[in-house]
Amino acid sequence: MNQRFQPTDLELAALISSKICHDVINPVGAINNGLEILDEDKNAEAQRYALEMIRNVTAQASARLQFARYAFGAAGSAGAMIDLGMAAEVSRGFVGGVKHKLDWANAAGLMSKDRVKLLLNMIASGMAALPRGGMITVAVTGSLDRPAFELTCHGTSARSPQYLAEFLSGNPPPLDSMSIQAYYTARLASNVGMALTVEKNGADIILRAQQPA
Repeated sequence: MNQRFQPTDLELAALISSKICHDVINPVGAINNGLEILDEDKNAEAQRYALEMIRNVTAQASARLQFARYAFGAAGSAGAMIDLGMAAEVSRGFVGGVKHKLDWANAAGLMSKDRVKLLLNMIASGMAALPRGGMITVAVTGSLDRPAFELTCHGTSARSPQYLAEFLSGNPPPLDSMSIQAYYTARLASNVGMALTVEKNGADIILRAQQPA
């Protein structure tokens, strides 16, 4: 990854904050809309609709915030280890299981925080690779202290995740709340010493991260 394009720590914090706000503002706004319906419309059917909407978007907002806590946040002190089973559970909540589905079996053991953060950000990139939805299959191989990650993104119109290939090739786009996740993914890979690649395999997109030989 080209070091010339790294933002300052303050810029990175601001961009990540903007990304998280962007991800949760819609469901939080929908909660407010549902509450307004409850206040203003006493029709029983409207009340049921509003309550169901509030339940759904509250769960969505909670899942996105929980994912952000692990994917972008500290999630423990420096050098902390994260349980892969918890990371898989958080990822399933984030992916949702409607438009996108996640197949991540046999997730077990403790792994260093930054490697888990890389894997979670790769999953977010996998969703970007499937604009019309599809299946993301996660494989974690190797040892817990020297793992390899492979994500297969299968679905209609699968494509290279927006911005990620540009950061990996050293031709980065402008940094903003939309491109910061791809930048952060590439930077995490560099930080943990793993080579991150994006490949097209037939109709599928393959994301890989592994230690150099």
